[in-house]
Amino acid sequence: MTTLPPRAGRRCHNAINPLHSTVYFSPDYARELAALGVTDSNAAYFAGRAAAMGAVGPGVITASFYNFNHELVARHLPAVWDTAAPGAVLAARLRAADATLRRLLGDAAAESEEMAEAARLALRATEACTRHARPLYAAHADLPVPEEPHLAYWHAATLLREHRGDAHLAALLAAGLDPLEALVSHTATGKGMAPRWILATRGWRRADWDAAAGRLRGRGLLDERGELTEAGAALRSELEEHTDRMDAAPYEHLGAAGVERLTELARGFLGAAVAAGAFPQDLAGKG
Repeated sequence: MTTLPPRAGRRCHNAINPLHSTVYFSPDYARELAALGVTDSNAAYFAGRAAAMGAVGPGVITASFYNFNHELVARHLPAVWDTAAPGAVLAARLRAADATLRRLLGDAAAESEEMAEAARLALRATEACTRHARPLYAAHADLPVPEEPHLAYWHAATLLREHRGDAHLAALLAAGLDPLEALVSHTATGKGMAPRWILATRGWRRADWDAAAGRLRGRGLLDERGELTEAGAALRSELEEHTDRMDAAPYEHLGAAGVERLTELARGFLGAAVAAGAFPQDLAGKG
């Protein structure tokens, strides 16, 4: 039986996860990967997020990332590992995280007692994460915890992000949503990535998007205007509830007071990062 308020774990995740993601939108990350010879933004993303799994091929990425077109993945993998070995990519990503967080938050915040407290709480939550059926989490869980508090917090955020993410993919499979149907229906909630960003970064064509929307309409999940029907909204809600259940352990382990405090700290850091321009302004939305 849960000891937490409803959706407390999800709220904590939603405050922690975006700070991890700032790195992939950062000019510091692009610069670090370019220094290794990886100049294509898609190749850089695939390499950085997958490097913890080793020099894997495109099939592993398509499976574990879920919503990318396999043709796009295969265009860059395994070739990227001939340019930059996984260990070098991981080191570059950590350097980028250091530079990005210091630039967005400032040195004082990065080195603050609040950051050290957030790192301790987030790492405590990860003690209850599990590896089985969670490939991206499991690979990152084998990496060492950085000593610096802001990097330890970023590392813990990575673990919590991938732990929930792996569970969410299982929920998508159970709901019968293929990769693009998952994206289209998420965008229709108003909280997902805008279509132009998806089409620019995930390797799908407009025709693919329209076909996925047609399949969702055929299931009664999307209406003719591209809005979620009552059944579609219910499915998206159940997806998150299903994910919550599979991702409850870290937050139950931390306890209600710890989750509340970590959420408070995480929201403060995230707010500062957003105010400093961490993300493109048109990243999310239906248009």
